[in-house]
Amino acid sequence: MSKRRRHPRISPADPCPCGSGGPYGGCCGRLHRGEAAAATAEQLMRSRYSAFAVRDEAYLLRTWHPDARPPRVGFDPGLQWTGLEILETADGGPFHTEGTVRFRAHFTDGGEPGAMEEHSTFVRLDGAWVYEAALPEG
Repeated sequence: MSKRRRHPRISPADPCPCGSGGPYGGCCGRLHRGEAAAATAEQLMRSRYSAFAVRDEAYLLRTWHPDARPPRVGFDPGLQWTGLEILETADGGPFHTEGTVRFRAHFTDGGEPGAMEEHSTFVRLDGAWVYEAALPEG
């Protein structure tokens, strides 16, 4: 049995799931491999979306704030992430220590299309951006 962490259907030359328009290997792939760190909260959000798309549990756990990190990430085998829209960002730039990103993530679940929307908070921890929590709606 293979111990590959990546979703088998994506190669470094494939378009990055985050929607940047660049190839996965030079975009979120380099963050997933640990060759670069997210410079902004939005870049971390995009790379985490891509990590869900390629099922990179190690990256997701590494970029989750330790106070909120689950013991593991469960991936639904029938769920496929199909697109990401960034709706709004506040702060989260290279010189900030916290920021928020509101996004809509599109998926198919058992072939049926759907979308989820979240307003997420990100903070710097030891200099690196991490996902902290989803803000409550309302």
